[in-house]
Order: sequence, then C-alpha cells, then structure tokens
Amino acid sequence: MRWLRFKLQALRFVKRIGGAVMIALVRSVFAFARAIGPELSSNVGAFVARTVGRLLKQNRIALVNVRAAYPEASEAEVRAIVDGAWANLGRTGAEYAHLATIFDYDPDAAETGRIEVGGAEHFLALRDDGRAGIVFSAHLGNWELPAICAARFGLETTAIFRPPNDPAIAAVVQEVRAGTMGGLAASTGGGAAYAISGVLDRQGHVGQLIDQHFTRGVVVDFMGRPALANPLLAKLARHHDVPVHGARVIRLAGHRFRLEITPPLDLPRDPDGQINVAGAVQAMTRVVEGWVREHPEQWLWMHRRWRVPIPAAGRASSGRASAPT
Repeated sequence: MRWLRFKLQALRFVKRIGGAVMIALVRSVFAFARAIGPELSSNVGAFVARTVGRLLKQNRIALVNVRAAYPEASEAEVRAIVDGAWANLGRTGAEYAHLATIFDYDPDAAETGRIEVGGAEHFLALRDDGRAGIVFSAHLGNWELPAICAARFGLETTAIFRPPNDPAIAAVVQEVRAGTMGGLAASTGGGAAYAISGVLDRQGHVGQLIDQHFTRGVVVDFMGRPALANPLLAKLARHHDVPVHGARVIRLAGHRFRLEITPPLDLPRDPDGQINVAGAVQAMTRVVEGWVREHPEQWLWMHRRWRVPIPAAGRASSGRASAPT
C-alpha cells in the first residue's frame, strides 16, 4: 500500500513538473514570436506547419477530405489546398503572440491598416439595438479576430470555446484570450449551457465556431456529405428568439485580414412560429460551406469533420470518397 501511495505521488509530481516545463516552453515560443514581429513570425509559422504537416497522419485526412469535396480537382490542386490549409494554421498559431496588437482597425482613420471590415452596419446594429444576439463563425483565416473586434468596439460578447487538449497550451492560450477578448465560456463542464443561456437573458451576445464534429449533434449536409453539427446556437436562438449572424475572417495578401459579418439569417421556423433547430443548424452550416468554397485553402481540412457513414448507394451516385475513420 505504501509503495502504491508513493508511486501515485511520484506520478503527480512528474506531471506537475512536466506541465510547468511545457508552459515555460510555450511561453518562450510566444516570446520569440513577439521579438521577431507579427509578419516574420507568421511566415515562420506557415513554413513550419506546412513542412511538418505533410509528415503527419492529419495530412492524409486532409487530402481525402479535399478530394471528396472537390472530385473534379487535379491532384496538384488538391495538394495546393492542403498546403495552404497547413500554412494558414501555422500563421494563426504564430499570430497568437500578437493578438493584442494585430487588430488595428480604426473606422476613423484615413487609411486601413492590417484590418478591413465588411458589414459594419450589422455589427453596429447588434451592439446598439438593446437586444441579445448570436454570432457563429468557422475556423477560417485567423478565427480569433472577431472576438477581439467585438471586445474592442463594445459589443458585449461571450465566446464559447473548446480548450486545447494539451493543458500547457490551453493555459497560455487562455492567458492571451483573456487579455484581448471579452467574456469566455468553455463549451464543456457542468452548467456550461445554463451559464451561456444566462448571457442572453442579460441581453448579451454569444459567439461560437460551429464547423467541427460534434458527436451528439444534428446531422447536416456539409460539402455534399453528412456531418454532425453542434445544435447549441440553434437551441439558444429558438429559446430566446434572437437574431443570428455569421462572422468570418478572410486572410488577405500582405499580412492583412478582412472581417465580414452577415445580416441576420432568416432561419426556418416550425408551424407554431418557433425556430426549427435542425433547419437552423443546416442554414448556418450552409453559410459556412459557402465561406469554405470561396477560400478552401484557409480552412481546417485536417479535422475529421465527416464521421457519418454514407450509404453505398450514396457514394456511388455522388462520386465522392468517404473520409478516413
């Protein structure tokens, strides 16, 4: 018994030491990125992610996903999209160190800086109408920027996020987010949905990235194949009957970005006038699909987004391959 107790204590000690070392390492990487500046660190991040990504199993997942979404594309075109996706991921990771300064949008400035904004009138309506609201987004461009924009210009928004799996990375990312964004709410844990609903009760706003697999989700059509999507925002929209907008980031040349916010979506409703949850999830997913089609090289193709089996007859008629499991 004493030996078992000693072993458990030793394992806890090693885990604490390992976590502290990882946090120090991640912070050192962030410090290096800050020292070399946003442009160079973005370029380095793109090079590293593109080079290393080609060696990972996720690269095979990405290639299969792109081939299935674009069956008419040549192999060179498929690989170019996947390489671009790795580069975008690397740039986004490197830009975490600069989130406090990279957002330089000034609506009164004579010239634009790194950021330009489309649909500003919809943003102002969300901020000033005195109502609660919902904003969905996707892992496109630098997907952290909409939350920073909201915080910078007074739109009270709680961003729903899924913490990174690695505790060390999660700790540092949380530090960066807390210093640049508004409210943050983890999508997991007891009482999470209740707390998020409370934000809308207080006439606040919630935002969430909706383009990843959700095991207990609603089946939607995404890029021509069935996928499971998180119904949380649709359920909140139904319960609170609030406007739902989409927001995306497009990565432009010259280390610049364009933020766009859509008008409120006209979501499908049931005969009793309430928002239909499944229809709303599909409507939001359709918007995201349009975004991905416009800039496929800026989306996370390496994620196992499609995990719903396609019937053999469906595969034969569509000509699309199924994603790896």
